[in-house]
Amino acid sequence: MTLSRTPAAARRWLAAHAASQRGWLGLAALTGIAAGALTVAQMALLAWIVSRLLVDGAPLASLTSAFLMLVAVLATRALCQWGQELSGQLASLRIRHAVRAELLDHLAAMGPVRAGARHSAGLANQLVEQVEALDGYFARFLPQLRLCVAIPLLILLVVLWLDWLAALFLLLAAPLIPLFMALVGMGAERLNRDQFVAVSRLSGHFLDRVRGISTLQLFGRTREAATEVHAAADNYRRLSMRTLRVAFLSSAVLEFFASVAIAVVAIYVGFGLLGYIEFGPAEELTLFSGLLVLLLAPEFFQPLRTLAQHYHDRAAALGAADGMLALLSEPVRPAHATASPPPALERCVALEAVTLSHPGRGQVLGPLDVVVEKGDILVVTGPSGAGKSALLQLLAGFVAPASGQRHAAADLRIAWMDQRPLLIHGSLAENLRLAAPEASDAELERALEHAGLAELVAALPQGIHTPLGERGSGLSGGQAQRLALARVFLSDAELVLLDEPTASLDEVTEACVIESLRRLGDEGRTLVIATHHPALMAMSSRRLALHDGRKQAVVAAGG
Repeated sequence: MTLSRTPAAARRWLAAHAASQRGWLGLAALTGIAAGALTVAQMALLAWIVSRLLVDGAPLASLTSAFLMLVAVLATRALCQWGQELSGQLASLRIRHAVRAELLDHLAAMGPVRAGARHSAGLANQLVEQVEALDGYFARFLPQLRLCVAIPLLILLVVLWLDWLAALFLLLAAPLIPLFMALVGMGAERLNRDQFVAVSRLSGHFLDRVRGISTLQLFGRTREAATEVHAAADNYRRLSMRTLRVAFLSSAVLEFFASVAIAVVAIYVGFGLLGYIEFGPAEELTLFSGLLVLLLAPEFFQPLRTLAQHYHDRAAALGAADGMLALLSEPVRPAHATASPPPALERCVALEAVTLSHPGRGQVLGPLDVVVEKGDILVVTGPSGAGKSALLQLLAGFVAPASGQRHAAADLRIAWMDQRPLLIHGSLAENLRLAAPEASDAELERALEHAGLAELVAALPQGIHTPLGERGSGLSGGQAQRLALARVFLSDAELVLLDEPTASLDEVTEACVIESLRRLGDEGRTLVIATHHPALMAMSSRRLALHDGRKQAVVAAGG
C-alpha cells in the first residue's frame, strides 16, 4: 500500500490511530468535562459562602456544611483530573505501541536490502524519537481539543444565566484566541518537520564519524570531523530555538487576549456593582452573581490556555507523522510478484524467469531460471558484478523480482551469512542466541565446536559469556566469520545461503570455515554458496556460472 505524504494524509493517519483508542480518549474527555463541571460548582460554592458572610452576615459555624461540600468537590475534581491524565496516557501508550509495531512490520516487509538503503541512525530516530513525539498529541492535545469546546460552553451558559452582557463579552473574545493561535501555529508544523529531519541527519552524521574514527585518525581528519558534527548540532539547536519561539509566541498571544477579556469583565462587574452602569442587567448584579462571573471568567479561558500549551504537541506529531509516512510509503514488493509452494516436493526454492532491477542501475539480474533441490550444494560463480549477491537475495526472499516468480514453501527456514556478519554489542552467547533464543549453554558450545571455535572459547576467561564490542570488536575477521557459522549450525534452517564466506581469510581460517561448511552439507542442509574458492567449488553438487546477470552455464559435480 502506497501512502501519500500531504499534510492532510498525516492528519488522516493520526486520526485513524486515534480512532483505534476511541474508548480511552473518550473517557479522558468525559473525566475532563466532569472536572470542568466540578470547577463551576466549586466557584459557585465559594461565591455563595462569601456572599453569605459579607452580605447576609451569617456566622461561620452555620456554613460548616458548605465548607464540607467544597472539600468534597475539590477532592472529586482532583480525582477526575487524575482519571483524565491516566486515560490519555493509556491511549497514547497503546497507540505508540501500535505505531512502532507498524513501522517494524513495514521494515520487515521491505526486507534487508530496501531497509538497508536507509541509515540505521535515521531509522532508530524514527522508531524512538518520532514515535515518542506522538505522546503529547494523543495524551493531552486530543482530549483537550474536546474540553476547550465543552467547558467554555458550559461556563458561558452559566454566565448567560447570571448576566447576559458579561456572557457577550466572553463570547466576543473567545474566537480571537483560536484564530491567532492558528495563525501563529501555521509555521510550527513545518518547523517541526525540519527539526526531525535535522536530528535524523545529526544522528547519522555522528554515528558515521564514530564508526570511522580509526580512518579519520589515520588521515588526520579528526578535527574537521569534530567541526562538522559541531556545525550539524548547532543547526539543530537553531531549529529547536525557532520551534520554541513559535510555541512561546502562541502562548503569549493567548494570554494577551484572555487577560484583556477578563479585565473587561472585571471592569463591567465592578462598575455595575458600584451603580455606575445602568445599561442591561448591570442593575441586577449582586455580590453572589458578580463574584461568580469574575471567578468563572478565567476558567472560561483556562481550557484554551491549556490547549495553547499543548498546541506544539500537535505540530510535533504532524512533523513526526510526515517522517513516518515517508518510511511507510516505501514500496515493499511489486504488485505482480508472487510467492507460492515449489512446483515439486523435492525442490527447496525455485526462480522462474525472474529479473531484478535496482533504482539508478536498471536491470542487474535475469531473466533467469534457477531450481535448488533439497540437499543440493550449489556454488554460484562469476566475475564481480555478475549478480551473485543479487541471486542470493532473490533466493532468500529479501527482494521481490521485478518480473517472474519465486516459488518457495511458506514455512521454508533460511539462514544467511555474508562477508560482513552482523555481530551485536553483547556476549558471545547473546550473539549466538540471535539464531536460537531458547538454546542452552551446552547447545551454544556444541555449535561453536562445529564452527571450529572451541579452542578460542576455552581460552577466554568468561567462556561464551565473554563480551564483544560493537560490530564484533575483539574478534578477528576469521573468528567473526566462524561465529556467524556457529549461528547457522545452531539454527534449524533447511536452506543456507552464503555470500563469499571465505573472503579476506587466511589459509588456516579458510580451511576451518570450509571444513565447517562441509559438515553443514553432511547434516543434509541445502547450501547455496557464492564463491570463487576452488575447495568450495570442489565440494559442490552443482555449479552455476553467471555473467552480466545471466546464466552462463550449469555444471554438475565433477563437470
